[in-house]
Amino acid sequence: MVDRYWLRLMHLVSPSLPTGAFAYSQGLEWAVAQGWIQDGPGLESWLDDLIRHCLAHVDIPLLARMVSACKDRRDQDLVKWCDYLLALRESHELQMEEKHRGRAMVALLEGLQLPLRETTKSILSRCQLAGFALAAAHWDIPLPQAALGYVWSWLENQVLAGIKIIPLGQTEGHRMLHDLDKVVMDAVATGLHRPDHAIGASSPALAIASSLHETQYTRLYRS
Repeated sequence: MVDRYWLRLMHLVSPSLPTGAFAYSQGLEWAVAQGWIQDGPGLESWLDDLIRHCLAHVDIPLLARMVSACKDRRDQDLVKWCDYLLALRESHELQMEEKHRGRAMVALLEGLQLPLRETTKSILSRCQLAGFALAAAHWDIPLPQAALGYVWSWLENQVLAGIKIIPLGQTEGHRMLHDLDKVVMDAVATGLHRPDHAIGASSPALAIASSLHETQYTRLYRS
């Protein structure tokens, strides 16, 4: 018998989830416009690097701590890890994305009738990772699966952005998703075993691309 949490996880990682993920390229649009990324192999290399050096050392370990805080209703810890995440988002655009999508996630969870206290809503609206964590905790989604789904959702949105911007064919995009399977799984395994003192990463290329995208003259994406 299939556990019901799989359905809830598919719900969370769906491209149709109304949190606005489709509106953000996370600096990818500027990187393509400047010729940093020109084709499929270039995009795959960019995403490979971000998964290994950012998501594995920031998003996944922080997701684990946020899920734990949500399960135990430790609001102070949840606030601490939200602050930590925002401090590690290296541009104004990346910080605003977290906050905008966080507010959208709160509205979604309310619409799905999850019991949210006012203090909890205030915290969740600060970053979308916290809302993802609360949903995973509420629906009893095991942490490894939740983390895998989170990285997959991020990767799929980035590939879809690359398909539109570069542009690439749909088949090449799906080949890329297929080829990055091991990178995704390794990142989750790494991230779930990071101690507190080892959480953190810096990606200068991402920070530059995202910062300069704010003033890009013609753009399709909010970040």
